[in-house]
Amino acid sequence: MRTILLYLFLALPSSILAGEADVIAADAEPIGGDFYRISVTVRHHDRDWDHYVKSWEVLDMNGKIIGVHGLRHPHVNEQPFTRSTTVIIPAHIDKVMIRAYDSIHGTGGNELMLYINRELK
Repeated sequence: MRTILLYLFLALPSSILAGEADVIAADAEPIGGDFYRISVTVRHHDRDWDHYVKSWEVLDMNGKIIGVHGLRHPHVNEQPFTRSTTVIIPAHIDKVMIRAYDSIHGTGGNELMLYINRELK
């Protein structure tokens, strides 16, 4: 039985073995009005163009997507990696969820709750 399981494991495409994408850090920097510079660090064992992190998303606490940062290529040799984008976060929102999306699993890795500080530095 162990031999059969080993063969099944070895037969899996390497793209599946990379697992889900995990958000491991995030920061929201106010840049004026409802605009924030969101920086997100993601860890995922990108393998190739068939299995890599395609984006990360900013969601309100009801699950509505309020911002997306698309990634244009795999980050095979850069793990974890951090990317930033500007997102409009309405004044009534005081915390958001950040999640990553990979090309095989979609969402499902570790998400991170981020509290929004409205004070400019």
